[in-house]
Amino acid sequence: MSAVPRARPDGEHPRAFLYRVNGVELAVYEWAGDGPALLFAHATGFHARCWDQVIRLLPGRRAIAVDLRGHGRSEKPAPPYRWSLVGDDVVALVRSLDLRGAVGVGHSMGGHSLTYAAGREPPRFGALLLVDPVIRERAAYAQGPRGVPGSSFVSRRRNEWSSAAEMVERFAGREPFRRWQPRVLRDYCEFGLRARPDGPGFMLACPPEIEADLYAHAEGTDVSEEIARIAFPVRILRASPAPPGEFGRSFNASPTDPELASRFAHAEDVLLPKATHFIPMESPDLVATHVETLIGATAG
Repeated sequence: MSAVPRARPDGEHPRAFLYRVNGVELAVYEWAGDGPALLFAHATGFHARCWDQVIRLLPGRRAIAVDLRGHGRSEKPAPPYRWSLVGDDVVALVRSLDLRGAVGVGHSMGGHSLTYAAGREPPRFGALLLVDPVIRERAAYAQGPRGVPGSSFVSRRRNEWSSAAEMVERFAGREPFRRWQPRVLRDYCEFGLRARPDGPGFMLACPPEIEADLYAHAEGTDVSEEIARIAFPVRILRASPAPPGEFGRSFNASPTDPELASRFAHAEDVLLPKATHFIPMESPDLVATHVETLIGATAG
């Protein structure tokens, strides 16, 4: 598959909006363009602007990226953060935006949220690109949310920073960040901080306690019923899976049910054995190319 050859100019930036849906205020970023809307949803602990380098490789396309509740510039209600609530937010947002035939692009938790929304509002979507979505085997949801093994460190994540530049410098040589495209890492840090309300410096835009609570609810919302309602094209990009019983112990491994594609009416599974879970950060050009292919399939 060839890379997308063109890009938006560096001076082009999205317009920012605030939408109150489902009882929370969500920050939404819209890039001007034509054709079916592209709706981007990010991973746990990330934010909408992590998609900038993918969207820049889709010039002329209308693209919408959302800060999910608790993330970025969106409202941060107190926990719990059940994944069904995040999905309900996306359902309310696509209704508010009155999307029709949109191409949903979701990474990790964002893939779960878009699947949830698409299964509840099928006419508002025309295709889904699920990038290593956190959609587990159905049996994993039988006991309800049990948390992700080995993720307790999230609540102890460093929260205070002097600047985005300091954050970039600290992360650039560490896993998994050293594999990321430099501009993606810059966006992750620049838009992943907010000014401290009580003094100089910055703090994470997704507070560690919220991120930890989202991980604690990772296996609390089964989307099997929503999957059964989705009849349009779906493409799943997957990294190599974790060994049996090792889910959550390595954030580089895929959290996706290896048989997920078979559960949709029309889905294609694309295994990327050299990639980690952070596919959009490592290969924004690859993701953009798959988006373009799905746009063509939707038009057809």
